[in-house]
Amino acid sequence: MAKENTEKAREQAAAEAMSKTDQFFKENGKKISIIACCAIVITLGILGYERFIRAPKVAEYRAKAFLAENAFKAGEYEKAFAGDAEIIGFEELIENYGSAADKSAWMYAGVCQLQLGNYESAIAYLKKYNGKDPILAARALACIGDAYVGLNELKEALVWYDKAAAKADNMFAATYLFKAGIVCEELGDNAAALDYYKKIKDQYPQSIEGYDIDKYISRIDK
Repeated sequence: MAKENTEKAREQAAAEAMSKTDQFFKENGKKISIIACCAIVITLGILGYERFIRAPKVAEYRAKAFLAENAFKAGEYEKAFAGDAEIIGFEELIENYGSAADKSAWMYAGVCQLQLGNYESAIAYLKKYNGKDPILAARALACIGDAYVGLNELKEALVWYDKAAAKADNMFAATYLFKAGIVCEELGDNAAALDYYKKIKDQYPQSIEGYDIDKYISRIDK
């Protein structure tokens, strides 16, 4: 008997739930239909944009960026950045393609400007680089530090070298720590410089900087 009552209670609860659900859809069916239609339109719009507008622009960008990348690799930084009669440089590629341009475009442009001594422009481009690869991201941060050194803003440079070292967390970090140490020496803070050098010795002894770091430690720690 108790079992039958339990089954009836479940059936009644289920019936009430179904009734409430049915009532909800009767009262809100029009709103739900409108929302569903809007969602479909938005989804189709996004898919259409990606396929018919953005994807072709990305392909076009990559085809044109190839020549600028080759100029960069050859050390022709002015040509890679500004272009010439033969190629479109990263400056124009970024202007023309915007978000369709590969994230590395901002990195290329920033490094070109850094190499050309246009430090403020280099910083502006490099700060817009948002690639997810930790090695390249750390490199971009370190290049910002280099640009601030070029502007003789050493304290600001130190901030960016610290960020680069924290981001890298590998052998490349030794390079950024070493640059930070040199900057600290230039600022007259030998104690901070010594901390950076000892960190290289302790954490990255197999790095290029690690092989000669004792020379820099002994120069300060006398």
